[in-house]
Amino acid sequence: MLQSCGESCGECFTPPQNFMFEIVDKESGANLFANGTYMSSQIQIKNTLNDSPVEFTFINENNSNLISIDGIGWKTEIVNLKVDITNNQLFKLYVDAERKSADCCNFTKYNEINLSECEFELDSQTGIYKILVE
Repeated sequence: MLQSCGESCGECFTPPQNFMFEIVDKESGANLFANGTYMSSQIQIKNTLNDSPVEFTFINENNSNLISIDGIGWKTEIVNLKVDITNNQLFKLYVDAERKSADCCNFTKYNEINLSECEFELDSQTGIYKILVE
């Protein structure tokens, strides 16, 4: 009988989370894209270190009207972004992400996630940040 001394790992892949944002009126709670205050074409997301544009997705399925930033956490990195609409800053996002491997699995550990220059609520069930705009 032959035996092998090796580590057998099944497939394991955990992609990083998407960062999802809903922009709402602070008083009424109305989504500012759904009510026509803003249009998705007015959104600009830039890296604050070099002012380069950052890719994002606008999700309007089922009238959800969410901004999704998908590319954070695929590698170890520190991300500094600013999110503007009609040339007005909505908020800044700082993320310290560390890509790790343990027990045959790759995953992302978030050392710090910080939203600044805004009021917000985080829905712990959905992971969606609700940005409150006056």
